[in-house]
Amino acid sequence: MSQSVQQATAALRGLGGVGEMRALAASGYGADARSGSNIHIHLPPNFSAFESVAQAVSLAAEQDVRIVGVTNYYDYGVYGDFAALARRAGIFPLFGLEIISLIDELVESGTLINDPSNPGRMYMCGKGAVGVADPSPRADELLGVIRRNDTARMAEMTDRTSGLFADAGLDTGIDAEAVIDMIVARHGSPRETVTIQERHIAMAFQEALFRIVAPARRSAKLAELFGTESAGAPDDAVKTQGEIRAHLLKAGKPAFVTERFLSFAETYELIVELGAIPCYPTLADGTAPVCEYEDPPEKLIENLRSRNIHMAEYIPIRNTPEVLERYVRAVRAAGIAVVAGTEHNTLDLLPLEPACVGGAPVPPGLKRIFLEGARVAAAHEFLVLHGECGFVDARGDPNGDYDGAEERIAAFAALGAAVIQRYHDTNA
Repeated sequence: MSQSVQQATAALRGLGGVGEMRALAASGYGADARSGSNIHIHLPPNFSAFESVAQAVSLAAEQDVRIVGVTNYYDYGVYGDFAALARRAGIFPLFGLEIISLIDELVESGTLINDPSNPGRMYMCGKGAVGVADPSPRADELLGVIRRNDTARMAEMTDRTSGLFADAGLDTGIDAEAVIDMIVARHGSPRETVTIQERHIAMAFQEALFRIVAPARRSAKLAELFGTESAGAPDDAVKTQGEIRAHLLKAGKPAFVTERFLSFAETYELIVELGAIPCYPTLADGTAPVCEYEDPPEKLIENLRSRNIHMAEYIPIRNTPEVLERYVRAVRAAGIAVVAGTEHNTLDLLPLEPACVGGAPVPPGLKRIFLEGARVAAAHEFLVLHGECGFVDARGDPNGDYDGAEERIAAFAALGAAVIQRYHDTNA
């Protein structure tokens, strides 16, 4: 792992001792700060709305979102640059990760979890993942499995898509190496940090299509590729990318290659090996109907507790304010800390402050809950960096239990507020 990531975590550790920070928390230091928080964004070389880390940090500062968490897939080398730029901009950095796992029994039962198209597939996040600075041997082993499986799959999907384009008379010459070239050229990312995602493949072939085919002929050529009429505008790059994914790359489509995921147990193990809080990203009414694993909120709570998950996340742009309110309040009342983010994993450059469907504002009471959750994650980072038990321990077990969760969350949020305020005061 890059030295800059280690330097970033060392700077957070150097904010002060645990006893000193707990005393500051007891005095109310930082409790009144009300800065915006967003603890789920993707940064290049992940597929991202941001052209660069510097752009993401600059926009966060301009928009007064002072707590930002990066939640990338599979490679964390960019975290050092993020933390260094965030420090100069007065933004508190939270380190995270996102992983996809497969739960065999839910595949067999056809249960949709938080992926509306694939039964048994569960997205999981980790928050406060300070272990990315120096992953344990076991974490390295599990990350290696993910990267090898994903690299092979993306290469095969790229080759299949290239063949489909060739069959339609479009010789693109695109392979996995060409897709990586595109990512490196777009973001300036070191080649060894790049992990191809499905969205990257769609972008590469959309760009090739737009180079080769005149606008007047694109709809007909896409219809030939898809075997059905194209619904997108022939000059709309983002919609064309979406159609390529939907018609060629998704399950059951001609360029799809079956994924090989970690089990839930392995995913959970990796998250805690990296020092993070296991966190469940909730889809709720981001799909219709709501996935049965999450419907109603009381069933989701039962499912989270059964898997020893003590933090949940929402991406409000997927949700109506009414549904978001119902889910967040129920989950928080059940003793589960709650956070929010925007992902920024499409080309839409949304505001950094999370908002609901159509840009509707997040209800004020929920903003306080999300800030509380971000502070809990900050306290967890700080404690783990000092060798102490964070919000959960090295097995994912809580520092307390659900029955005492209200006091536990309040104590961690107070400590996190003090840590964040000290960080801002130190870097003012």
